[in-house]
Amino acid sequence: MMWLLLIVVDVLADSTRIFIDNYISDYYYKGKEAVAQKLFYGYAYLIIALIAAFAFGFNLETIGFSPALLVFLAGIISSLGGIPYYRALEIENSTSLGIFLQLSPVLYLIAGWFVLGESFSPIQLVAFLIIISAPILIVTTARKKSRHLEIKAVLCTLVYVLAYVSSSLIFVKETMGGLSIVNAVILILLGKGVGNIAIIYCRPKWRKRYYYVMNQSKRKVVRPMLINSILGVVADFTYRTALATAPAVAIASAISDSSEPIVIFFMGIILTLIWPKFGREKLNKKTVLVHLIATILVAIGVAILQIQT
Repeated sequence: MMWLLLIVVDVLADSTRIFIDNYISDYYYKGKEAVAQKLFYGYAYLIIALIAAFAFGFNLETIGFSPALLVFLAGIISSLGGIPYYRALEIENSTSLGIFLQLSPVLYLIAGWFVLGESFSPIQLVAFLIIISAPILIVTTARKKSRHLEIKAVLCTLVYVLAYVSSSLIFVKETMGGLSIVNAVILILLGKGVGNIAIIYCRPKWRKRYYYVMNQSKRKVVRPMLINSILGVVADFTYRTALATAPAVAIASAISDSSEPIVIFFMGIILTLIWPKFGREKLNKKTVLVHLIATILVAIGVAILQIQT
């Protein structure tokens, strides 16, 4: 049951990372072109990957060119998913985004069925339907004026989730084929590093925005971005390892991704009350009630899945 412990670590790390992402995007980038910060993460991931490769004796010859290339490309795919992720974050707050991310367990269920030959029971299907009702609730209860933004946020999140699911499935498939998890994570980080740097340098507007924010903030933004880089590596390692070692990727994904909005919901309230600049959640009665109901739906779905495991 080590994979369950890994999921706990992943949920805590990733929930905190999302709040810091939200804070950086709103406070330093003022909600404009926040994707530009990926340049920093690109360099950070490359440095961490190279240190890990040296520490663990990474050897491409023993790994094999084909699996190494596939996992490296999985890292690049994951980095591409960051573009719609930051677009969604510019529209929505952390709690809503966390709930929208519940689309991923359903995609893992479908992908696991087609790609990995996994099976699922009718009760698991019911659980997944309950889970995806949460983001649907958020969209349908939004004001008409902002509903198109909610839909845009969901679509952006869906593209991000598709990229991350594809990346994770390649990771799981190659580790099941004999590639060690440590080497796979190093290759993922290398891919994400190269991908992030290439994305920003292909768009001069984003590169200029990054350097502008760095200069305007007098580099104070470096500290939260550095913390986020570490949290991202921890979340990436624990999540992907849990997927690779769990009895089924769909179940592991559902428990992880569906537990996250519960943590984010309560973190959002607490942080907004004691540190409004960081929490930055909408605490009006309607929003809190809708998010509470959505979180309860997710919790029910997770409970059903846990019974099945």
